[in-house]
Amino acid sequence: MEETHIMQNEKFGAIGNQTAQSHSPGNGILESSFKRVHLRRKRLQQFLFTLFRMAAIINGVILFVVVFFIAGKGWKAITWGFLTQAPTDSMTKGGILPCIVGTLCLGIGAIGVALPIGVASAIYLNEYARPGRVLRLIRLGISNLAGVPSVVFGLFGLAFFVIWLNMGVSILAGVLTLAALTLPVIIGSTEEALKSVPDTYREASLALGATKWQTIYQVVLPAALPGILTGAILGLSRAAGETAPIMFTAAVFYSPSLPTSPFSKIMALPYHIYVLATAGTNIEATRPLQYGTSLVLITMVLGMNLVAIVWRARLRKRMK
Repeated sequence: MEETHIMQNEKFGAIGNQTAQSHSPGNGILESSFKRVHLRRKRLQQFLFTLFRMAAIINGVILFVVVFFIAGKGWKAITWGFLTQAPTDSMTKGGILPCIVGTLCLGIGAIGVALPIGVASAIYLNEYARPGRVLRLIRLGISNLAGVPSVVFGLFGLAFFVIWLNMGVSILAGVLTLAALTLPVIIGSTEEALKSVPDTYREASLALGATKWQTIYQVVLPAALPGILTGAILGLSRAAGETAPIMFTAAVFYSPSLPTSPFSKIMALPYHIYVLATAGTNIEATRPLQYGTSLVLITMVLGMNLVAIVWRARLRKRMK
């Protein structure tokens, strides 16, 4: 009995010592310091999240203002005849059908050329190329190429495709020039998408006996496809809205007929807007046509992007 009482007293004494230590001044100071640090980090996080939300809201507001302004000025010009007829009377009347067809040909053609080449280049750089100085130089060149002004690509297309390869001012010359313009964007986004695929996917596929190409084709590319489509969306948006490259290689001032071959000259919406805003003696008379054409261009770009975004969202759902 005495031994039992002694053990109980020791147990309660240990608990009392722990309680006393937990309420000691040193532990209270540490606890208050921890709370201050946690509160400071929480406030910093809330501040940064607020900045991010404001940036997103500002971007959305700017887009809404631009679209609202263009739509408010140009919706009166949108008629069935405006969308289905060729321009007449020095482009002060009629429609913009040749411009719409030309823009679609250039945008879709540029993506059709640039996307396979860009994806193949990104696969080589990320999956096959050995790390080293040469690979760093290639990536540096791609990054610098993405920052080159579009007018420089236009002059390159004029000198190389139009004159040296004797393609003339044509759809093909414009498509190849726009493909060169969008290629760095597609390579960069595709390479980032491939890097985001976990290495465990590759290791598991190789462990099951698949070859490296089978692993890339059947495992890595499907997992990276949403990111690749993001690059395609960015490239398509840039190709459809560029003016400087096509004014030297593909677009002409006036061409009422629709293109019949890859070597046909075409009209395009961006260049048509430029012509309406700068050429002629009565620019104010064509102001509604300028806003109407701009509204059609914005709608086309947003529509093509929306199709690609919906497709990307469906692919992501299938992967989940």
